[in-house]
Amino acid sequence: QLQLVESGGDLVQPGGSLRLSCALSGFTSDYYAIGWFRQAPEKGLEGVSCLNMNDFTTYYPDSVKDRFIVSTESAKRTVYLQMNNPNPEDTGLYYCATDFFNPDFGTHCLVVGVDYWGRGTLVNVST
Repeated sequence: QLQLVESGGDLVQPGGSLRLSCALSGFTSDYYAIGWFRQAPEKGLEGVSCLNMNDFTTYYPDSVKDRFIVSTESAKRTVYLQMNNPNPEDTGLYYCATDFFNPDFGTHCLVVGVDYWGRGTLVNVST
């Protein structure tokens, strides 16, 4: 059973930084991608990054490009989302997730088809 557990959500000031973590278990292959999605108040789910675990290629939408960085460590047990220079529009519940059997998930980072989700971690960007 694939499991994803997020942590690191907190109150952060605009212009600060915050790192979220997603602990993975049950993943026995390198050919999958992990995505970070967020649910802002009164908005739909938005993909904010995806990381292909076999070649470490990434996806970012324009809204977070050059501010957010997705990465993993050598054992590939945790995926991180480094949030730099956040603004109030980045406030929301952040989930890590995977569409495990979709080889294109990491390229397009779409929420449709995602079949494994963590429970989320709350990020509040505010003074």
